[in-house]
Amino acid sequence: MVAHQDGIQYDRGTRKRRQAIGVVGLGVALSLCLITMLPDVVSAKDRRHHRASIHSVSSSQQDFPWKKVPANSVLLKELRSGRVLYQHESEKRLSPASLTKIMSALVILEHGRLDEHATVSKNAARAPKTHLRLRTGEVFRLDDLLKAMLIVSANDACLAAVEHVGGTEEQFVEMMNAKVAQLGLTDTHFSNGCGFDGPEHYSTAEDLAKLSEVAMQNPVFRELVREERDLIMPVSGHRPYLLHTTNRLLGRIPGVEGVKTGFTSKAGRCLIAKVSQNGSDLLLVILNSNRRWNIAQSLISYGLRVSEPVPVQ
Repeated sequence: MVAHQDGIQYDRGTRKRRQAIGVVGLGVALSLCLITMLPDVVSAKDRRHHRASIHSVSSSQQDFPWKKVPANSVLLKELRSGRVLYQHESEKRLSPASLTKIMSALVILEHGRLDEHATVSKNAARAPKTHLRLRTGEVFRLDDLLKAMLIVSANDACLAAVEHVGGTEEQFVEMMNAKVAQLGLTDTHFSNGCGFDGPEHYSTAEDLAKLSEVAMQNPVFRELVREERDLIMPVSGHRPYLLHTTNRLLGRIPGVEGVKTGFTSKAGRCLIAKVSQNGSDLLLVILNSNRRWNIAQSLISYGLRVSEPVPVQ
């Protein structure tokens, strides 16, 4: 048994987006003018929001079955065009829970070898919340630990992999934040490798979307997050561990390719989903929603509808 760990207030810029969409035929020059006309007192964050809204698709309340957005933050993008199809507080810093493991996996893949053997430390074996109950001293291939941390979000497997690659979790976190800087994730900072809550552990839907796009370019990561189940075995023993995905969308919605779930008491229930269907390539980030599966299905249906390619006449 594995113990799973895992307001509608539309974007204030909706009216501005509709106006901008109405004049998009004037081209890039007009977009630049709109940005330069903003007052000098407007923050850099507001400027980023204004630029993003120009490329957004407007939506109405009739598109969704809720009156108040049932999540603290939402971002829905069409990756091929780069369009933001829907967003709610997507720049708000929040606890990312086990969505953190996306960055951890990316750093492990960049700095470790999949055939390396990693020993489960006493610290890793005592990892709380979601865990496989790995035993101190068990030895696993690094790729099996990656499977466990991405498919079932196992914290004991995550800590064992993190300590193996970084030497210590503290050193590994430094590697994570170096990658944060490299990717330009200006509203993200990590203080641990698995996603436990902390005042210096935060990200945004926008940053997590960027991180997921990068991670999905790695073929090993991309393959692992779409697995519904697997079985791992320590190289030092014969006790198998069954892995079953925490992502309820896999196998239920055609074209779902991952990516990750998360949950803590502070972060709430979180989800990042990648969907490729009928020529559309969607990426959805939901932070802190007690209805993440329902809201995900509604937003995916909406995204596939509004991004459906226009037939060539």
